[in-house]
Amino acid sequence: MKIKIVKKTDEYSSEYQIGDIFEVEGTWYGGVHITGKTGIPVSLDREEYEEITDMTPEEYQAAAVYWVEKDKESKHMEPEQLKQEADAFLRAHNTCALATGGDGVIRCTPLEYSWHDGAVWIFSEGGKKFAGLEKNKKVSLAVYETYSGFGSLNSIQITGTAAIVPPLSEEYLQAVEFRKIPVEALKKLEHPMHLIKIVPEEMELLNSDFKKQGYGSRQKLRFTKTV
Repeated sequence: MKIKIVKKTDEYSSEYQIGDIFEVEGTWYGGVHITGKTGIPVSLDREEYEEITDMTPEEYQAAAVYWVEKDKESKHMEPEQLKQEADAFLRAHNTCALATGGDGVIRCTPLEYSWHDGAVWIFSEGGKKFAGLEKNKKVSLAVYETYSGFGSLNSIQITGTAAIVPPLSEEYLQAVEFRKIPVEALKKLEHPMHLIKIVPEEMELLNSDFKKQGYGSRQKLRFTKTV
């Protein structure tokens, strides 16, 4: 257990200061024992510290780069082959979880999508995700298969930039045609059907079968940003 010093009752001690973090070496009825800065055992009263239930900044950073470090040791698939894997997976599915956020409005919304022409296309009547999109066009989405064990992992995480396609524009109509949505039906709607276009900047593929091909199960694909 770790603790953070919040009060110092022994003003003459240089073994600990307010804000210091220590590993607990033991406990006593009135508090805990620690090893001070010079290696001397110190007993702290309960009012002098608070237990740390969260990770330290260093622990967060170490966790954040865990897969970055693991990736250095794995065998990477050629970009063109990886693009084919991503394309096949995205075309074989139609539901994603879209994460948006801005000005404190955070949403993760399950949505139907289509994948074509190098982008993810999502039709939507509305919702709080648009409050996030107004402030921040950077989004993330995930497409995945049901978990049934470490030997059957299969998913894609996409980080990219979103854009709202103008209703009934050429690009809008192309997406409508791809989805086989009757244009006349859209025109009769009381409120417009919005179209979100997401251009990937990075894809992370996790597929247990990659290991059978001699590659790491986690592969990363980067794209040139174009919206």
